[in-house]
Amino acid sequence: MRLSAHDLEVSYGLRQALAGVTLDVEPGRILGVIGPNGSGKSTLVRVLAGLRQPDGGAVRLDDRPLVGIPARERARSIAVVPQETHLAFPLRVRELVRLGRSPYTGGFGWEGAADHRIVDEAMARAEMSALADRRVDELSGGERQRAVVARALAQEPRVLLLDEPTASLDLRHAVLLLDLLRDLARDRGLAIAVVLHDLNLAAMYCDRLALLSEGRLHAVGPPSEVLEYEDLCAVYGTELYVAPNDVTGQMVVLPLAREHREQLARRFPHRDPRSGRQ
Repeated sequence: MRLSAHDLEVSYGLRQALAGVTLDVEPGRILGVIGPNGSGKSTLVRVLAGLRQPDGGAVRLDDRPLVGIPARERARSIAVVPQETHLAFPLRVRELVRLGRSPYTGGFGWEGAADHRIVDEAMARAEMSALADRRVDELSGGERQRAVVARALAQEPRVLLLDEPTASLDLRHAVLLLDLLRDLARDRGLAIAVVLHDLNLAAMYCDRLALLSEGRLHAVGPPSEVLEYEDLCAVYGTELYVAPNDVTGQMVVLPLAREHREQLARRFPHRDPRSGRQ
């Protein structure tokens, strides 16, 4: 199942959050959405999920306009892991994950044996089985995020959208989550879009990257083409170290401390990192 966005336009008052964004979230592949704060990444996820209607352009799920698909039917195809999840009631982990079955059960708790099995499998894949009976408000930020991922997996979606899912995870759980996403894409054919601030994880796990800058699509393509030194310096407005990883062959992107930025400024006095050129 393919999720396609064409010429998306979104504004909040006078501020344009997305301007002419066109891209595809393809089955069996991971699209990484990258860019600085305020570049439109979270807005893009909300529009792709149908949680925010664009002011212009359209989103299609296969050949159907997303706007015309009923919410319950849409929830059987698209699952979202947001940056933050606010719960009105102190649910336990198992209860939260069971909510992922709502598009199939109607939310009244009439789950069958197959639903219980899917919930158990989702918790196991997110490494939350041991915490199934813990209250969500008693969890750490990383544990809570993994519980929300398990809820999304319990939906059995064909499209999975994640907004900074590794932000509160330690290194082990960050790579385990991204390993899981890659398995879901390759083995189950899910179409996945994930917002990442860590450009090194994006390079390692994503098949394609979409680099946003001030609401516009600055570049889209394989990581080796998008993670270019000049483009990244221009978009992020600071000096960066960009070079291939000796182990993986993927690009490594590292910020430079002030003393190193000053060294470069003395060496290349006419260089403006915002332009990416001397």
